[in-house]
Amino acid sequence: MTLAWYGHLKLTETGISRTWPLLGVIVFSWGIAFFEYCCQVPANRLGYVGNGGPFSLVQLKVIQECISLFVFAIIANIMFQGQQLHWNHILAFILIVLAVYLVFMK
Repeated sequence: MTLAWYGHLKLTETGISRTWPLLGVIVFSWGIAFFEYCCQVPANRLGYVGNGGPFSLVQLKVIQECISLFVFAIIANIMFQGQQLHWNHILAFILIVLAVYLVFMK
């Protein structure tokens, strides 16, 4: 979803989608997001404890948020090289990793 949500901003910067109507940008973004959903939905279904998987619903969500933030940091640094991570961004990421740890505590 990170690429779908923020990738179109890079297209606007380069002039590719500057003249696209909002509906065109939405359709483009949902086209990208479709492939992520094709992976995420089955992974959640297989990973959920109610379907025989090892993770609770809360654990699945916290893991997903941690992965999303990590992917966002990579995409932001690759696509938007002027955007820099600062100490508070790194601290926020550490706190999310701590949230993953706390969710898995018994």
